[in-house]
Amino acid sequence: MARPKLRWLYLYLPLAIVLLLAGTLAWAYHQFDGIGRVDLGSALTPATGKSVNYLLVGSDSRAGITNSTPDSGAIGPQVAGSRSDTIIVLRVNGSSASMMSVPRDLWATNSQTGNVGKINGAYNQGPANLVRTVTANLGIPINHYMEVDFVSFAGIVDAMGGIDINFPNPAFDTHSGLKQPNAGLQKLNGTQALAYVRSRHYVEVINGRFVPDPTADLGREQRQQNFIRTVLHDVGVTRNPWTLAQIAAAGAKGMKVDTVLGFGDAFSLVRDLADSEPKTVVLPTRSARKGREDVLLLQTAAATPVLAGFGGSPHAPG
Repeated sequence: MARPKLRWLYLYLPLAIVLLLAGTLAWAYHQFDGIGRVDLGSALTPATGKSVNYLLVGSDSRAGITNSTPDSGAIGPQVAGSRSDTIIVLRVNGSSASMMSVPRDLWATNSQTGNVGKINGAYNQGPANLVRTVTANLGIPINHYMEVDFVSFAGIVDAMGGIDINFPNPAFDTHSGLKQPNAGLQKLNGTQALAYVRSRHYVEVINGRFVPDPTADLGREQRQQNFIRTVLHDVGVTRNPWTLAQIAAAGAKGMKVDTVLGFGDAFSLVRDLADSEPKTVVLPTRSARKGREDVLLLQTAAATPVLAGFGGSPHAPG
């Protein structure tokens, strides 16, 4: 017969574990419930079937950032308002996923104003207009919207304990504050990761020579996608409920999601991406000049099959 202390252990230890997990889940739900909500009205397309399109937007809002913020140079100077610094469409179909950056300089028709300009300017009239503009110009139905600003961006990475990024060569960017003196797999903290994904003047040190990235914004998009792939995978494989709760708490400070997205939807997204690596898809564009601006024009013929993979079709701006 089991001794009294062991009998107590057998009876109550499973219950204690269940209560601990339930408490952690409740806290995570509470943190998720504190995330800012954006009512996009009819801009979103109701999801049908297994495929779901998420519009991931990185806002350059400096709200909550001061000169005392660690490595504030990576964040940049204080500016009024906010802009869409990053626009990515993530398509999830069960355990498979595809990711496509929408260049901020893409020449497009603004759905609200009817004016033609860079697509990131559509955010000036709000997230709903950005969603409508993406759908109108690329034909992609957007089912959910997620936005993160600089403060929560760095906090999420720090809550994860940093993120591993592979550098083929030492690299730096004096504009974003990136300073990586070593090649190979490097663990970046929040502000270092921010400097990495915001780099538009990326310079590698190859055999003692400074070699600027010739791909400009294309290289920046690839670094952003590499980062997001890594974050989604690392969060998905995390089994530590305390770490997950910390990530939820960090993200809640500066994240916004649409009013339709529920806790179950977010949990399913993380679960589906746990064992997958989103495929990178490049939107075909070409450089052009419009007045005094350098812009990117959609290559309609080449873009058609690419957009079809996201349930879309191109529409040339007027």
